[in-house]
Amino acid sequence: MNLETEQLNITIPLPHSQNMSANTSSHTFDLPGLIEKMKQSYAWAIGELDTIILLKSPVKQIVLTALHEGTEIVSFQSNDSIIFQIIEGKLVFHTRKKTMILNKGQLLTLEDKIEYNLIAKEETMFLLTIANSGLQMAKN
Repeated sequence: MNLETEQLNITIPLPHSQNMSANTSSHTFDLPGLIEKMKQSYAWAIGELDTIILLKSPVKQIVLTALHEGTEIVSFQSNDSIIFQIIEGKLVFHTRKKTMILNKGQLLTLEDKIEYNLIAKEETMFLLTIANSGLQMAKN
């Protein structure tokens, strides 16, 4: 199996109709519908990962991510706390200290400054939530 290495870029702009205002106190998302739309995108058809930024504010981002089987993401987490919530599929998640397998319905939280990589063992969709710890603490 040939593994592709790609960087997860969470600053991909959304078409205007999908941008959500950070001033709104609640949001709803049709995840199955969004996933279906992602699977029909050009990026997905040519074998690339696909992302949709569901929410972006100064203190939090939520990104829906779709990976093809075999896709590898190598990343370094800065000072932000992050959460991976697997919606479909399976990820193998590696840090320097351990390896974990994340299946559909599972959630992984990471605090700050962890180098990691993950590999999609099958077609995988997950939510990535990034909370800016510094801004949250400054507000308190």
